[in-house]
Amino acid sequence: MDPGLAIRPPGDPELRGALRAALPDWLPVVLGMAVLYVPTFHALFTGLWTTEEQAHGPIILLLSLWLMYRQWPAMLVRADGQPQALGWPLLALGLLAYILGRSQGIIAFEIASFILLLAAVLMLKCGRGALRVQWFAFFFMAFMVPLPGPLVGMLTMPMKMAVSWATELLLFAAGYPIARSGVILQIGQYQLLVADACAGLQTLLTLEALGLFYLNVVRHSSAFRNVALALLIIPISFTANVIRVITLSLVTYYLGDAAGQGFLHGFAGMVLFITALLLIIGVDAFLQWFVKWRNS
Repeated sequence: MDPGLAIRPPGDPELRGALRAALPDWLPVVLGMAVLYVPTFHALFTGLWTTEEQAHGPIILLLSLWLMYRQWPAMLVRADGQPQALGWPLLALGLLAYILGRSQGIIAFEIASFILLLAAVLMLKCGRGALRVQWFAFFFMAFMVPLPGPLVGMLTMPMKMAVSWATELLLFAAGYPIARSGVILQIGQYQLLVADACAGLQTLLTLEALGLFYLNVVRHSSAFRNVALALLIIPISFTANVIRVITLSLVTYYLGDAAGQGFLHGFAGMVLFITALLLIIGVDAFLQWFVKWRNS
């Protein structure tokens, strides 16, 4: 293939022609994966991914597939057509994870097997160079895999305590009648329990994934800017969680418990991610100014 295709925009006619030319070769793979995973993803879309803790799953999946499509021309350029021996044990591991997950009802194994099988097929059909091009899409997909319950429980409680403490401190400083007992906030006559979905480990990981996706898309040339933004995503995620709980507390205080509960299940998640995205963009803009100022 012409190496120039690697740098052409996705809408380029010659590029689209190259992608269409590759489709017949990949169609059996697509059909085989569909046979295996349509039941899995149906169960996810009607079960786990409808919960607030795992609602990020479809977003991660769609963004990962978009990243693969975006990198597909560059991947075809790097493909050497030499099957890598490592692909076979990876394929066996993916099939074993699928069999165990499907037969034992372990959804984390099924999702992990989807990632492993895709990587194995890529190595067997296109070689190791193609996998290097697509590495971030596979890494990003790993955020779909639910973490073990005991680990989530162990790490979530300190995070909820920290978010509850910060919420109480800020609202009390603003003059609101608020008190805290553990992860229970008392604002006025209302009590709010800071749930896992509001300040849990999975939420932090989702926001971390959002930040890493932003970094991958913008592709800054400054190493300092990339590293600084990646490190700052963690406090940004914490800040977004605090803003979410503060917003929920104020809605409950002014509009009542029913409005707060409805808000929690309707709009609070959107507040969280919009806040996180705006904070990431704002911090990135500041880092851009700082880099220019330092180099001037």
